[in-house]
Amino acid sequence: MPNILICDDDRDIVNALKIYLSDPDYTLFEAHNGKEALDVISDNDIHLILLDVMMPVMDGITAMAKIREKSNLPIILLTAKSEDTDKILGLNVGADDYITKPFNPLEVTARVRSQLRRYLKLGGGNISGETFVNGGIELNDRTKEVSVDGEAVSLTPKEYEILKLLISNPDRVFSPKEIYEKIWKEKPLGADNTVAVHIRHLREKTEINPAEPRYIKVIFGQGYKMEGGKTK
Repeated sequence: MPNILICDDDRDIVNALKIYLSDPDYTLFEAHNGKEALDVISDNDIHLILLDVMMPVMDGITAMAKIREKSNLPIILLTAKSEDTDKILGLNVGADDYITKPFNPLEVTARVRSQLRRYLKLGGGNISGETFVNGGIELNDRTKEVSVDGEAVSLTPKEYEILKLLISNPDRVFSPKEIYEKIWKEKPLGADNTVAVHIRHLREKTEINPAEPRYIKVIFGQGYKMEGGKTK
């Protein structure tokens, strides 16, 4: 089930978009400035964001630039007719599309579906809410089964949760502290060594050559990521 984030400081607009996108196949999240949007994306597996340009605390362009440092999820800008400069800037920074206010409900739903279809088809996210696939790795979150190149692999609960975190957020870099806090639900004391050991074990079970991993990559000085773009 795709997760959609609607971010606009005008709550009436947010409520209107929630009505337009009311669909049992979508889970909707909301934020009212760029900083809130980044927090939502950090804590949830978001597949598309509708992002206003002019907002307090952090504007949409700044938020989008930060999102693009870690994710290629579709971003549709929400702009006014007079904001041509913002449209151009947004597209240059990394927006996938834009919708002009006032909104046409049919246009909103059509553009959202188009971007989601492209993103999910290319392996940018998970559409079933249960099965994640990246290259030869497949994780079924309903049965808690993991296979690599068609062969079942046995993971510990913590290894499984780390793999799920990484495969459901392709190309996003997680620091050892982030991984520790999300998986162990504790303050990240000794996080670097603990996470490194679990990553090493994961690689031994999921990589043909753990020394030259295809999937779980180390980003020096930053953390770990599941390299995307290899989904079947």
